[in-house]
Amino acid sequence: MPKLIASVPCFPVADVGATIRWYEEHLGFKGDPFPQTEPYVFGILFRDHVEIMVQRLAGYEKPDLYQRRADGIWDAYLRMEGVREFYESVRERVEVIRPLQRMPYPQWEFEVKDLNGYVLVFSEEAHG
Repeated sequence: MPKLIASVPCFPVADVGATIRWYEEHLGFKGDPFPQTEPYVFGILFRDHVEIMVQRLAGYEKPDLYQRRADGIWDAYLRMEGVREFYESVRERVEVIRPLQRMPYPQWEFEVKDLNGYVLVFSEEAHG
């Protein structure tokens, strides 16, 4: 029987190389660009079991949609373990939109904005 395995967000970006470097330096991802030399047209960002794909779209500027909804607009929701430690390790290096907090549903979450304006939510199930 067919089985879905994963969903991977694909973000259009103006500069794949700059995006890969930012994710490597600020969030600990590893980047795999294509072709081998810049200007790259595509890249995959890896960390643990998470992937984010980026595709070059010359001159692209992501619209800022976050304020158009009371609780913000997210581009990727990343479930993880060790969210508190991760938050402490990145909070001084990235633009934190919402600091780490326990949500009314059973999750601890924080939100960051990447260099292109994409909003990433890092989340861990709250126990107890």
